[in-house]
Amino acid sequence: MTRNKLSDLNDHLFMALERLGDEDLKGEDLDQEIERSNALTTVAGKIIDNGRLILDAQKTAAEYNGRRNVNLELLNG
Repeated sequence: MTRNKLSDLNDHLFMALERLGDEDLKGEDLDQEIERSNALTTVAGKIIDNGRLILDAQKTAAEYNGRRNVNLELLNG
């Protein structure tokens, strides 16, 4: 099973942007690509929100425990 990381998200978003910019894409194919891009945007937003929650929790835990650094590895699963 493929395991995506938060760092892969930009690549997926830019690939969707490139597909939407294809001037040969028209009609039903364009509509399908727009629908797929909207779904990708929704999922990406949830992934970003989850990453932000993990980061905020790490910051709070670090502050509470007197640490200066947070564990960013948790952002990648």
